Amino acid sequence: MSGYEETGKTVDEAVEKALLKLGIKKDNARIEILGEPSSGILGLIGSKEARVKVSPLQTTDQFLKEYLSTLLKLMNISGIVWVDEDEEKLEAEIEGNEVGALIGRRGRTLGDLQYLLNIIVRRQFPGLNKMVVVDVEKYRQRREKTLTQLARSVAKKVSSGGYEQALEPMTPQERRIIHLALQDDLDVTTYSSGQEPFRKVIVAPR
Repeated sequence: MSGYEETGKTVDEAVEKALLKLGIKKDNARIEILGEPSSGILGLIGSKEARVKVSPLQTTDQFLKEYLSTLLKLMNISGIVWVDEDEEKLEAEIEGNEVGALIGRRGRTLGDLQYLLNIIVRRQFPGLNKMVVVDVEKYRQRREKTLTQLARSVAKKVSSGGYEQALEPMTPQERRIIHLALQDDLDVTTYSSGQEPFRKVIVAPR
């Protein structure tokens, strides 16, 4: 994310316009005043607007890596944070021998951590339109594989037995994996039922 030059009637106005364009907050900005405003002669001839250049102190990936690394230290957890960013998401992977506590039962602690980080990062970068995804020791990959296998196994039972079956309560992300795994199945359909945190997926015959 490079710096951005902007003009305004005052320095503050120019800075605010640049911050809005960059999608960052002022406390994450380096501000250079390139030109002070001038009213000119009689407020008309030779008048100049303020001109500034605003650059982010940290990019989104730098901020997320530093924030998570600091969080691990405060929790006395030894781990390494890797952050990757593409057009759709900002993804952090945490690795280490002691990081299992960040996963929690059925990944609920990990889900809560991801939810909070999405809020924190968007407060620092209001213009961010990507989702923050956090994983610990490839847990999400392993869990997705397990849930996909479960979905297909249950689908076979429902298809042959002709009755619907409810799965265990899952997080919204896990329910989505089940729905996607069976969306093209011609013999069964899926829907969610119940209230959080006990909401579950129902696999039913078509």
